[in-house]
Amino acid sequence: MRHLYFLIALAPGLALAAAVSAPQGDLPLTAPVPGGIAIVCVGRAPGPAPQVVFDGQRVLVARVGDVWHAVVGLRLALRPGAHELSVLDGETSARTIRFEVGTRDYETQHLVLDPRQVEPSPRNLRRIAREQESLKRAFSTFSDAAPESLGFDLPSEGRVSSSFGLRRFLNNEPRQPHSGLDIAAPAGTPITAPAPAYVLETGDYFFNGRTVVLDHGQGMITMYNHLSQVDVAKGARVARGERIGAVGQTGRVTGPHLHWSVSLNNARVDPALFLSSDVRKQDAAGLRPAALGGAPAESAPVRCSE
Repeated sequence: MRHLYFLIALAPGLALAAAVSAPQGDLPLTAPVPGGIAIVCVGRAPGPAPQVVFDGQRVLVARVGDVWHAVVGLRLALRPGAHELSVLDGETSARTIRFEVGTRDYETQHLVLDPRQVEPSPRNLRRIAREQESLKRAFSTFSDAAPESLGFDLPSEGRVSSSFGLRRFLNNEPRQPHSGLDIAAPAGTPITAPAPAYVLETGDYFFNGRTVVLDHGQGMITMYNHLSQVDVAKGARVARGERIGAVGQTGRVTGPHLHWSVSLNNARVDPALFLSSDVRKQDAAGLRPAALGGAPAESAPVRCSE
């Protein structure tokens, strides 16, 4: 069984997961704000990767040189201020490491939709509840295998039409913030895996339309919504650049586009933070991470006092 679902409990004797080894330039951009990423030093190599937990979820650990870093997803609803990671090194007792989360005010977006999509019928509400449970399980997945890469390609050609974190109003009613990046493109435009992964889930959902969910390893999950067609099967292994589907306008949409979500430790975070250095060199305005609030997109320095 490839996917391991963990009951989160820090106790001696738990197996230590593998960890990705990456040059500093391949780490995601640091944006320690709600909807962003905190990169926190959690120890020195060459010993085994420590096990890290935040907010009840296992956390991806990456090695940069001789330093272990926790790559922590910060959900949009997370309160700013001081937070703690729980860190377990082998058989030793758990220790805590504090880090700070700042503030970020995202922009507002107003959309007009079919009222049936904004206020679903009781029958559709039951369907939506089932679908949300399925996606909740998918996003909670933590597989032991380390990601092969922490730098993503763009999954589709097109224009970024909605950035991450937008505070949305549908028909003038407040709704959940935008938890992904929208790429507008003609229906049928290929969608490809931005990095190697396994196909964790596929389906046709009320809000998301035809959907593919990929597991890249250690709680790094990506999701692709509103597809016109799905070209992969659950459980398949996909390579970077391999086609997984095509842009469409299924589900709750105003036109053909790809909604791309990235999740770390079950927290939806700004996909633009993961774009590889080659993609970042395009310097397109729509690709600049919203979680950085217009600040320069620079890699964080590696610091460790452990």
